[in-house]
Amino acid sequence: MSFVRTIRLPRTLSFRLTLWYGLIFSLSAGVAFLFFYVLISYHLRQRMDSQLSGKISEFEAIYNLQGLEDVKAAALIESQAAGEKKIFFRLLYASGVAFSSSNMSYWQSIGINRWAVRRLVDGKSARVYETLNIPNRPDRVRIAYGIIGRGVVVQLGYSMESDTTFIAIFKRIFLITMAVLIFTAVLVGWFMVRRAISGVEAVTRTARKISETDLGQRVPVMARHEEIDRLAVTFNQMLDRIEKLVVGIREMGDNIAHDLKSPVTRIRGLAEMSLSGASDATDDLSLAANTIEECDRLLDMINTMLMISKTDAGAMEMRPSPVNISEVVQGAVTLFLPLAEDKGLFLTCSAPESVMVAGDLRLLQRAIANLVDNAIKYTPSPGTIEIYVPQDKKNVEKIYIFVKDSGVGIEADDLPNIFNRFFRCDQSRTTGGSGLGLSLVKAVAHAHGGWIDVTSEPGKGSCFTLCLPCWKKP
Repeated sequence: MSFVRTIRLPRTLSFRLTLWYGLIFSLSAGVAFLFFYVLISYHLRQRMDSQLSGKISEFEAIYNLQGLEDVKAAALIESQAAGEKKIFFRLLYASGVAFSSSNMSYWQSIGINRWAVRRLVDGKSARVYETLNIPNRPDRVRIAYGIIGRGVVVQLGYSMESDTTFIAIFKRIFLITMAVLIFTAVLVGWFMVRRAISGVEAVTRTARKISETDLGQRVPVMARHEEIDRLAVTFNQMLDRIEKLVVGIREMGDNIAHDLKSPVTRIRGLAEMSLSGASDATDDLSLAANTIEECDRLLDMINTMLMISKTDAGAMEMRPSPVNISEVVQGAVTLFLPLAEDKGLFLTCSAPESVMVAGDLRLLQRAIANLVDNAIKYTPSPGTIEIYVPQDKKNVEKIYIFVKDSGVGIEADDLPNIFNRFFRCDQSRTTGGSGLGLSLVKAVAHAHGGWIDVTSEPGKGSCFTLCLPCWKKP
């Protein structure tokens, strides 16, 4: 028992699959052996029964033509020619008593089956067969009983030594062949299983190599169009997303630290000035107002971050309803027109009288306002900002809102990151803002089943395209 406990079989998938493969193959080989063994044994027995029946028919013909004495002579010649250890016979009365036989010294342990004789005499069977094992010898004998004349029954026996030898040789050859085949099948099965799960092991190795600082590992794809290749492709795609998220989190953390440092530092400075006691009442009011302004800026940044997170996660409480996007665009232009004029910018709007979209009015107003505000911030004087909503009567599924400016533009390297949280181009570091405006626009667009895109050329301006689904009457 202790020895069995010390044997620990591998618990790997490849070992279990190979073991099952070997067991199934062995079971199949065993079933095949049993089938062929029964089939061959049946065929040999049928052949021997046919020979016994044919010989009894010969004795019957001799009896009918020449008499009982010639049957005795023919039977003796037959047994002597084949060998007394191969064939024996007895001639019996209807009562089952023998009155003539071959040399029975080798077959003396074999008696007479009186039940078989009775069935023949009663006419219930034409032939009766039985197989007997000879005591203390490995030999077996096949015996047939048949009537050859009035009141005369013959008991004829053939040694099954040749058939037994053939079966033994068949067993030995089959078992040796099956052992070789099973061993070969296990090796082939092991190779096939190892080849099949090699892709899984590659995924495992890659996963072990991945660390927080090294997300660049990828599983090699063999391009065999197998299930493992699809697993590798899916795993690599997942790694791409994880790497992108981790990089985004790092960048967002850096940007948060950078953008929060300034207002917190200013608040601390204002608090220190207030504590120093060197200021009068007017200065105290100014310090308090500046502190409130900085706190409002921080709160606005935090609220915007929460809104983006809720919108991305689908947790934002949206109130979808038919919204006239033309009115939203006109309202944003009216709101920012004084600011644009003060900066020396020419702000225009072109939109149909009524274009209905399905969405939340509050979120859409903020998204459009962010796009217009962003265009004003990064367009130097003199410049132009054009907002237009083309009316396409053929397209009843979506509407497009374009915000085009003649501003500083965006570098090609910055375009893929322009909608990331807290991302700010180098030229925008000197411009006010938290770097969350375009991220919010993207989140709102996705929450409404739309999208946002941008094309830009440094020094010539940018064009933002916001796509939203149209309102469909229920």
